[in-house]
Amino acid sequence: MASSEANHHRSRLAHVPSAVSRRSKTGWNRMLRGLFQAVQMTVAAVGAYMIAERLLGHHGPIFAATAALVSLGYAKGGLRYRRVLEVSIGCTLGIVVGDVLIHALGHGEWQAAVVLLISLLLARFLDNGAIFTTQMGLQSVLVVLLPPSQDGVFARSLDAVVGCLCALALAYFIPEDPRREPRGDVRKLITEYSELLAESSRAVSDYDSRLAWHALVRGRQTQPLVDSVRTGLKASKEISYASPLHRRHRQEIDSLDHCIHYLDLAVRNSRVLTRRLASVLDHVSLADDAVTSLTEVLADLSDAVLSLGNALAVSHPQSRESYLRQARNELFSVAERLEPHSMGVRTMEGEALVLMIRPMVVDLIEATGISHQVAIDHLPPLQAD
Repeated sequence: MASSEANHHRSRLAHVPSAVSRRSKTGWNRMLRGLFQAVQMTVAAVGAYMIAERLLGHHGPIFAATAALVSLGYAKGGLRYRRVLEVSIGCTLGIVVGDVLIHALGHGEWQAAVVLLISLLLARFLDNGAIFTTQMGLQSVLVVLLPPSQDGVFARSLDAVVGCLCALALAYFIPEDPRREPRGDVRKLITEYSELLAESSRAVSDYDSRLAWHALVRGRQTQPLVDSVRTGLKASKEISYASPLHRRHRQEIDSLDHCIHYLDLAVRNSRVLTRRLASVLDHVSLADDAVTSLTEVLADLSDAVLSLGNALAVSHPQSRESYLRQARNELFSVAERLEPHSMGVRTMEGEALVLMIRPMVVDLIEATGISHQVAIDHLPPLQAD
């Protein structure tokens, strides 16, 4: 008994280095992704502090720095400009409300409670956002609890305005490249989707339903990746349409948005396909020709998805078009083979698999920028029994 526990303990300890390595790698990647925002927040906070101190003559304008800092913040996707504006208004209003009420009520604990209650209720009246409410309440209660400013009653309100204006200026004029985050998310999605198809191909080749079930699990895990891409694209489209620095990227981001719409449909179809594939491999015996054809189709489809991913990952227009052309040709080649009888499929269950692959391939062709009609024209007509 003791020996078994000791072995179990040693086994757990053996996994510690790999766990630490994974955590370190994840943290390092997260830090690199947030580097630009960290620099942006630092410049906004320090810049707002210096403006309030040196131009306005305020003493220790900490609210200028905090307003700039919380207004920018770290945000994953979302409507970035709206978020910055929302936090800025909430932060400034909280300080204004605090200044007004402290002037009328004075300092103290019960005054802090009154100010906080009024601020929170006013925030809920003005906006339903949780961030808006939190910032307004936090800033107002800080105004009451901190010592009075020696620069006058509304000096801290003016500091907050300076901080929020600095945050908005940096978010508008020097935003992060709107293509970077969606590209990274798309790369993850493409990798998982390609592996899903490759694993499905191996499942057919080995006639192993367990591999098909593994592919289905992988497919279900792709939905958060799709959602992440869509969320990031909302922010990217907002930046590309609003910021003068990145308006030239509008077409590329719009093309990426178009591609993700059809890629999402294809990924959803793949989950249906893998679930059906697992059942077929469990209960039906496919002919050797059918197994070979389905294996090749799924493997070639996996390669085509990687080519599509290469197109979406590059920034140079000519390179992107070259990869798109390669992906189209590979997808056209797959589409033109999707006729059950010519693939050696003779069972109803096998035909159902081919019929599930057909719309998925059409979606992927449309993701490369081809029209729906041209995509379906590359599908061979179904032969009558």
